[in-house]
Amino acid sequence: MQRDPLPSADESHSESPTRLAVRTVWISDLHLGTPGCKAGPLLDFLREVECETLFLVGDIIDGWQLRRQWFWPQSHNDVVQKLLRKARKGTRVIFVPGNHDEFARKYVQHNFGGVDVVDQWIHETADGRRLWVVHGDRFDGVIQCARWLAYVGDWAYEFILKVNHHLNSFRARVGLPYWSLSKYLKLKVKRAVSYISQFETALAHEARRQGLQGVVCGHIHHAEMRDIDGILYANDGDWVESLSALVEHGDGRLEIIDWAAFGAQESATLAPQALAA
Repeated sequence: MQRDPLPSADESHSESPTRLAVRTVWISDLHLGTPGCKAGPLLDFLREVECETLFLVGDIIDGWQLRRQWFWPQSHNDVVQKLLRKARKGTRVIFVPGNHDEFARKYVQHNFGGVDVVDQWIHETADGRRLWVVHGDRFDGVIQCARWLAYVGDWAYEFILKVNHHLNSFRARVGLPYWSLSKYLKLKVKRAVSYISQFETALAHEARRQGLQGVVCGHIHHAEMRDIDGILYANDGDWVESLSALVEHGDGRLEIIDWAAFGAQESATLAPQALAA
């Protein structure tokens, strides 16, 4: 008789009521396998959210980094186990590979552990809108036309994340909240702002060409939701700097969740209750 596997660290974690029950969740750019991945906050988010469908919109596992140097702590394994557990418990988990986990594109139309691997997806919201779900790297000129430059940029980004880690360790010691250096630079450097705008516009125009009402993507690590010429553009952000997700509520309303801010707000709400107790 086959015995059940031992529970993972996540499965042995005591269950608690979820704070966020929604219809659909989109997360991307986890970059598991890199020191920059914020696996702890990500695992907290996955424990607190319940949904019917969970989209993994690319760059879930960073194959580029793992080829250079192996990095896989227990916390990253716990995230994978949590995602698989959600699939076992009835959540539909759909994985759209990105450029950093492009190895998974060989397995499109396969199912692994309850996770469907697809190249792209059309999602219909509760209010009837049809949204194109795609990672977005194929609309990045650097990835398509100068792959070597993408690798150089990846190295530079990794360096900035290391600086960001030390900076936020200091901020935590003096009681300051988390702050993203890389996000700040993206919003201040003119060429970066122009690149983001061109990327967003290209995806929105392609969604329009397909006769859809919007697009949900990742790739550029910049959470955003806005209207572009009548087309909804939604980027779910990432879990190395912005700690964000996109969710769909039961009525079809979409919202970007800033998990760092959400957690701080919940802590502030619970603190007076703890003092009263």
